[in-house]
Amino acid sequence: MATALILVLVALGSVLFHILSPWWWTPIASNWRYIDDTINLTFWITGGAFTAIVLFMAYCVFRFRHQPGRRAVYDPENKKLEWWLTISTAGGVGAMLAPGLFVWNQFVTVPPGAAEVEVIGQQWQWSFRLPGEDGRLGMSDTRYVSPDNPLGLNPHDRDAQDDIVIEVDDLHLPLGKSVKVLLRSIDVVHSFYVPEFRTKMDLVPGMVSYVWFTPTRTGTFEILCAELCGAAHFNMRGKIVVEEEGDYQAWLQKQKTFSQLSARTKQAKGAQ
Repeated sequence: MATALILVLVALGSVLFHILSPWWWTPIASNWRYIDDTINLTFWITGGAFTAIVLFMAYCVFRFRHQPGRRAVYDPENKKLEWWLTISTAGGVGAMLAPGLFVWNQFVTVPPGAAEVEVIGQQWQWSFRLPGEDGRLGMSDTRYVSPDNPLGLNPHDRDAQDDIVIEVDDLHLPLGKSVKVLLRSIDVVHSFYVPEFRTKMDLVPGMVSYVWFTPTRTGTFEILCAELCGAAHFNMRGKIVVEEEGDYQAWLQKQKTFSQLSARTKQAKGAQ
């Protein structure tokens, strides 16, 4: 009886913990609400299965407990039960997978007119690049990476000259505008993760991956690296600041282009 009661309390306690715990109420700051809906659906399906199994175990422990004169019956196969478990399990797995496929399709389908921003990961910092007045990002290659050109922009590409380069600083984005984030790593595998945006994607050396989202409220949101990338992995953090269009444009005017930074570097070397 005590064992059966403990199992019932485990089931009820697990349900109450999920309902009452605050961790899953993290406010969303992007357009991926159906990611939360999919996660909640998964919790309901797996939670329902967990609760049913634990309560069934409690019932069996109590119903078929040892009693004087009672003998166990050996029943190695039960076709009806096997079919019922197979169908219900397949239905539950299908119900969890189908919404995920829909969400993934949305996750990789960038809406027309989305602005482009590049995020560069390297041990152990985040850097960013925005298109300049021409609206295009210039070419880059690891061959051009140097102390004077840490992001590896092609100095011979005209489109790269007016690109806005942001190192060891915050990335600002305008409110309510879709943005395609191009992800590039200079050294090892990193992972771009902004919990409030429900956005996570790996940066693989030699590849350019991407995500997209639409900031839906102003605020400052932390960028984390969700892939173990070395000794200072824990310290690889950055910030995205979402603000109104006017504030964003004012911030943008203060940033330096690749050509301006290159000229400043040359002047500094000449002065030495």
